Amino acid sequence: MKRKEFIKKLLREGCLLLRLGSRHDIYINPQTGQKQPVPRHTEIDNDLANHILSGTHLTIKTYGNRFRKMRIGGCLCWNK
Repeated sequence: MKRKEFIKKLLREGCLLLRLGSRHDIYINPQTGQKQPVPRHTEIDNDLANHILSGTHLTIKTYGNRFRKMRIGGCLCWNK
């Protein structure tokens, strides 16, 4: 998954950029207070994307380029 797409999905789900780093940016889910680093690579592996989102209590299941919206615990999430 492209980093730009992943960041758009994080922001769309309500996560905020906490701080910029040289190798990682830190995003926070303000509803839960969970913080997760996001690497500055242009391409983020789907397993890593799911791990980052699970750390912020959001989920994204990626199979190819198709996504489906799903509501889990009050958060609008993307799921296949």
